[in-house]
Amino acid sequence: MKIHSYLTLLSISILASAFAVVMTTSWNISNDYTIKFSGTSAEGTFKGLEGTVIFDPENLSAANMDVEVATNTISTGNNTKDKHARGSSWFDVEKYPSIKFKSSSFSKSVSGYEVIGNLTMHGVTKEIKIPFTFSETNGTGLFEGEFTVSRDAYGIEGPFLAFTVGDEFKVNLRVPVERN
Repeated sequence: MKIHSYLTLLSISILASAFAVVMTTSWNISNDYTIKFSGTSAEGTFKGLEGTVIFDPENLSAANMDVEVATNTISTGNNTKDKHARGSSWFDVEKYPSIKFKSSSFSKSVSGYEVIGNLTMHGVTKEIKIPFTFSETNGTGLFEGEFTVSRDAYGIEGPFLAFTVGDEFKVNLRVPVERN
């Protein structure tokens, strides 16, 4: 009898786990996303976003984001600025080829949602909170968020006179997704 009870409990556990996996929604990142940054006198975009996005507003405990963007995709609209931004004084793309974000928790907020996770940039990892909204229509979704990041906190010092671009940068995210 004990073996039968154990097998029944094990079967129920496996089915419950499988059901939990089925209940999560996995998303593919569309190519028409935007990652914009702006500071005192520098602004631009990043491309090359990829990773895993699992999100269901009804099951936030199962949500997960593990994404990264290639630093060599920085674009300021000026080739000379782009070259400097990719260089060792700023993003040092040879040494630090990507900016990564890995979520640790999600919660509902008054205006949408919040995700807490680790942002790794320039070899430094810091916990951040990103407020965002999510909307879904016919198998497509849209994440939109905004947060501020300090380049000094991530050891991005820049060359002499780097203070002219400012320390804090606002990052705007608009990430369309499609059901996986």
